Amino acid sequence: MPEASGSVSRALRTAPPDQLAETADAVLRQTLGAARAEVFVADYRASGLWPVLDPDVPDGGPLPAHTVAQRCFSSQEPVLDIVEDGRCRAYLPLSVWGERLGVLMVDLPGDPDAATVEAVRDAAGELAVAIRAADRETDRYRRARRRERLSMAAEMQWDLLPGRSVRLGDALLAGQLEPAYTVGGDHFDWSVDGDRLTLTVLNGTGSGLAASMLTSMTVNAMRNARRSGGSLVEQAELASDTIFYQHRGSRHVATLLLELDSRRGVMRAVDAGSPQLLRLRGGRVTPIALEQQLPLGMFAETRYDVQEFTLEPGDRLFVVSDGVYAAAPDEQEPYGVRAMARAMRSTRLQPATEAVGTVMRELHAYHADADLRDDAVVVCLDWRGSSRSDDVTGQ
Repeated sequence: MPEASGSVSRALRTAPPDQLAETADAVLRQTLGAARAEVFVADYRASGLWPVLDPDVPDGGPLPAHTVAQRCFSSQEPVLDIVEDGRCRAYLPLSVWGERLGVLMVDLPGDPDAATVEAVRDAAGELAVAIRAADRETDRYRRARRRERLSMAAEMQWDLLPGRSVRLGDALLAGQLEPAYTVGGDHFDWSVDGDRLTLTVLNGTGSGLAASMLTSMTVNAMRNARRSGGSLVEQAELASDTIFYQHRGSRHVATLLLELDSRRGVMRAVDAGSPQLLRLRGGRVTPIALEQQLPLGMFAETRYDVQEFTLEPGDRLFVVSDGVYAAAPDEQEPYGVRAMARAMRSTRLQPATEAVGTVMRELHAYHADADLRDDAVVVCLDWRGSSRSDDVTGQ
């Protein structure tokens, strides 16, 4: 069956960027005798899977959380479902470099053998790469992801993200922004380079478009320094100077800059009045104390120092903004006093990509499912410390 994935790959390379789902469907029908193939993408909250083909038809709603497709999306493993007439619906994860995009469903004749399952899994991998690349060339997949209109600020924030998760060797990183459709200033950014995973988490100030523009300027200043070979300190200092000379100290951004050596588990950090950093180890959640330095942009020519700490195999780090740990709806104690740690402990058996959703759902429940009063960002970083792969691989 290798010809199936090869045919999909060749067809996708020449297909228009907005026609990838139709192209995969046509090739899988021809090469595997499939009755149909459907592409489902995760929405901005990762709360449901939505069809790319005919998303506006009356029954084109989300796939509920208990469905086979959702099990595939959560486990990132193929799931086979034998239906009444003896056909098999194969559900394959659409993932690339650790980022979960959605699920491919292929309706196959009979119970497929291992070679067929592997062929459709390879085809799903090719399709995921194509959708990731096409996302900048067409709005189709983003339209399928959104369940309501994004605010202008949120549009800018989501467009600024490099993705929602990534894997590098022993490390898996995932993040989530809320409220997904109106988020303003809170943000995260990452980059992979060799054995190094660089992560920044920003606790943006203000609200709406002004907050989003400040975050965008901050992220792009740090990217400019990083892409020019600058260290964490140089990234922080360039961003701080850029913000200060634009706003003269009236605006600033609390930021945590991290750089992980994914082989050795050594973390370098610059804490610029940062979001909270916590570690889950052996079922216990503890804050990691760093020397807190001035937020970016508060004063001219601010200089920063870097610190180091070491991870142990199996460690999980959470970074949360004050919209998470300081949330105190209806005059309750802040979410971060006890409830947040309980939510984090409950994620022990989940991958980082699921853990961020768990913490966010618990935060929404803490607010009694009312709208969040502040932007919130949760980032989860796992370091297994077991393999020695140099590759960035899908989950």
